[in-house]
Amino acid sequence: MRFTRDEVEAALHTVREVVPATPQYAWPLLARRLGMTVWVKHENHTPAGAFKIRGGLTYFEQLAREGGAGCGVITATRGNHGQSVGFAARKYGLAATIVVPHGNSVEKNAAMRALGVELVEHGDDFQAAREHAMRLGEGNGLHMIPAFHRDLVRGVMTYWVEFFSSFARGDEPEAVFVPIGQGSGFCAAAAARAHTGARSSLVGVVSAHATTYLDSFRAGRVIEAPVTTRLADGMACRIADPEALEIVLREADDVIAVSDDDVAEAMRVLFADTHNVAEGAGAAALAAAMQERERWRGRSVGVPLTGGNVDTAVFAAVLSRA
Repeated sequence: MRFTRDEVEAALHTVREVVPATPQYAWPLLARRLGMTVWVKHENHTPAGAFKIRGGLTYFEQLAREGGAGCGVITATRGNHGQSVGFAARKYGLAATIVVPHGNSVEKNAAMRALGVELVEHGDDFQAAREHAMRLGEGNGLHMIPAFHRDLVRGVMTYWVEFFSSFARGDEPEAVFVPIGQGSGFCAAAAARAHTGARSSLVGVVSAHATTYLDSFRAGRVIEAPVTTRLADGMACRIADPEALEIVLREADDVIAVSDDDVAEAMRVLFADTHNVAEGAGAAALAAAMQERERWRGRSVGVPLTGGNVDTAVFAAVLSRA
């Protein structure tokens, strides 16, 4: 997936009207703990607490250019994509319906409702919620916003452009670890790497309890896998998107899996060493870097803290197990 310079500049303009460039730091305590330089890109510092807001803004800007969405929009989510849609829908004056699975994050649901969306609960996982959203959209004349789309990737790409562009050519981290949920984050990293000429290796990270992208990467084709993660809801994908998988197959140097226990430890480490709150998927990249510390010892890596929208009770339980 390639973007012209004009497309990238337009996305940066659209996003920066709402989201200033987020900070990135090489935290000394992380370096001491892992034995390598760890650059953290803080996407938990956006107005929606996660990177997804960027994609919503560019998607809706393009939708407005094409004449709008008629009766309104609908999508499915585990939370951060829904907040992105709700935020952008409110900006563009559109009604939004969001479908979430039963048992979804209480506080993410509350955040979406606060943005004015109509929240519908259906099914036991994201795929069931997505299929229900598609049926509702078709029956009610609503524009269905997918979880993976070129205009979503174009917006998400802006944070990776910020990241790679902050380094002099050749001084980029040797590898960046990129969480994979539905695929927009990884595809955005690959597009930004090509756009900036960065040389960092891209390592995809999946939940060990939601392995469709890992299994598909190994098989070279889409492999459905069950979802059992209790903590990394932003990575709880049952069926890899074929277009996203094609990019992962072409651009990833590797794809690795981290368990819920790994993610919980990374959440605790981020809080102890940086005093930032990370949701499960938000800590997955650091969990992968911790898992791979011997391979990268003495070198430089990058990890995005992709979101901080974790329920209070969940985060308290994670911290109490330290």
